[in-house]
Amino acid sequence: MKYLYKTAVVLLLCISGACTNLDEQLFDRLPADQFGNTDREINALIAPIYRTLKGIWSPAYYCMVEGTSDMAITPTRKGGDGWEGGLFKEFRFGSWTSGNRYITDTYDNCMRGISTCNQIYHTVNTNPAVQNKESILAEIRAVRALWYYFLVDNYGNVPIVTDFNDTSNPATSSRKEVFRFIVSELNAIKDLIREDVSSASYGKMTKGAVYTLLAKIYLNAEIWDPEGGPKWEECIAACNAVMALDYVLEPDWKASFAVHNEASKEIIFPIVFSTVDGGNIMHQHTLHYLTNIALGILPRGFNGINAMPGYVHAYDDADKRKAGSFLWGPQIDPATGQVLITAHGRPLNHFIDFTFKYNVDADGWGQVEQEDGARCNKWEFEKGVNGPMENDFAIFRLADVYLMKAEALLRSGGDAGEALALVNNVRARAFDDAAKLKNNVTLQDIYEERRFEFAWELVSRQDMIRFGTFLEPVSGPVGRGSLNAQKLLFPIPRTAIDANPNLEQNPGY
Repeated sequence: MKYLYKTAVVLLLCISGACTNLDEQLFDRLPADQFGNTDREINALIAPIYRTLKGIWSPAYYCMVEGTSDMAITPTRKGGDGWEGGLFKEFRFGSWTSGNRYITDTYDNCMRGISTCNQIYHTVNTNPAVQNKESILAEIRAVRALWYYFLVDNYGNVPIVTDFNDTSNPATSSRKEVFRFIVSELNAIKDLIREDVSSASYGKMTKGAVYTLLAKIYLNAEIWDPEGGPKWEECIAACNAVMALDYVLEPDWKASFAVHNEASKEIIFPIVFSTVDGGNIMHQHTLHYLTNIALGILPRGFNGINAMPGYVHAYDDADKRKAGSFLWGPQIDPATGQVLITAHGRPLNHFIDFTFKYNVDADGWGQVEQEDGARCNKWEFEKGVNGPMENDFAIFRLADVYLMKAEALLRSGGDAGEALALVNNVRARAFDDAAKLKNNVTLQDIYEERRFEFAWELVSRQDMIRFGTFLEPVSGPVGRGSLNAQKLLFPIPRTAIDANPNLEQNPGY
């Protein structure tokens, strides 16, 4: 007889943001066909599918999608820090290849996520003890569809694998086929999955998350499945389904990025972070080695990711999202009241504008001062934190649904007045002056509003592609020239093709 060995460690992987009861519960030598009768046992069974999503917040995926847009950059610092074999130069200049380590890591992480979903699906599906099996299987399929959403967006042409027991090498499916597979999966499960908006469903795939994912898919239909034509009406209908649920556009924009943002009713689907089980480490990815002193936190930063100057300057200075998204200016030592001094003897003053000053190569890439660049300030820094942060990352939140619907309305020739109201609902909480609201709204306005609203939230590349700006030059001393159309997709990693000769490389690589 097969047995399941479950310990408290598994239960600490609980994906519910309200899971605060960490009392140990042991499932020692419990027969597999008897495991799955309670909610706690079900949570333990399916927890791995959610835990794998923490890889989306990895530096690999982050730098791949934000670092190739005009939102973020990881510059090489004076002394050589941040070079990493030229990874970040490749992303900024569009010179990446199938051997890029971060592109490989992201692809592998997506495939592991899909494999985990397939494994857990098989485990649940073949377990007679599991209650409410149809809904649970729908939840697993939803997470798998999310993984394919990341793949179709970034790699396009990838294999579709749903059978955990099939060990043969899968062939590549076209981007169109992957797109249609995701749509089919989501439509098949949207009425089977739980729909409550509650502490019990926080961190889980629900009806709201499925319909938001459908809206995302339909919004990008012309890019991912041009033969199928636009899907604006379908996008609007999916947005309406989400807006009919109990989500709330938080009056305080910063509430969705607070330390304990599980209280936010705006968050539709998050990656749940915990200091005891894989926390949010954005502070380490972005902060200078000494900025933690100024912020009153203990972990030292890696002095990596910062914002592109042009992106920051595009904000209205009265927009609360500017200071709420970016950290710039002198960093003060609270013990002395003086500006901190870097190892190079320079004041720790994060300038928004910067340029490559040292060891500039023939391509124009070089080194910047250690302190250069505005840093990420979006997720609240918890005073005294001594490691990863608790702040969850919202993959989907209601503001995105509002702006997706507004965009689809304008693109389809729909109600411009409704689109204006949706944009102003999002914009209103960013300004104290009502005069900052729009009197009319264009697609360009929506594009810009998305940029102001979603800095650092992994949507810049996708938005730029949909609005036709991704291949255009990025201005500024740390910008780049125009890109070839092949760069609208990342390559299938060389290691993946070496391991599976049935895979096909994307055009141009």
